[in-house]
Amino acid sequence: MKKIVVIHGPNINLTGKREPGTYGKDSFEAINQEIVAYAKTLGLECTIYQSNHEGAIIDRLHQCMGTCDGIVLNAGAYTHYSYAIRDAIAAISLPCVEVHMSNIHKREEFRHISVIAPVCAGQICGFGKHSYLLGVAALKQILG
Repeated sequence: MKKIVVIHGPNINLTGKREPGTYGKDSFEAINQEIVAYAKTLGLECTIYQSNHEGAIIDRLHQCMGTCDGIVLNAGAYTHYSYAIRDAIAAISLPCVEVHMSNIHKREEFRHISVIAPVCAGQICGFGKHSYLLGVAALKQILG
């Protein structure tokens, strides 16, 4: 069974409480349960990780080398300026799908640019919690 990791970045742990008009009303825990269950239906073993700290996200990406087959990453605001996370994704040579619950291209201008997109297999945004499920499905296709 292929192993994947879903990595949530800053403030995503507040989903369901934070800006429900943008991020939805489902709790962080409920979304994670749905992601894990969906991954299982695709024959994937899924682990969830969340941190509000850039270095911890980088450490988790490094830990994926040799322990998992691919990553779904919502780097939150780090998407727009963390060259360190971008470099970590490039360094580990694992397929990574970038996801966002909101459509970052319809939001504030600073959110339109993703510095991690060039080293990711693709980007999915704007579908709420379903962005994660679409990301898992895309990763399944990549992994075969």
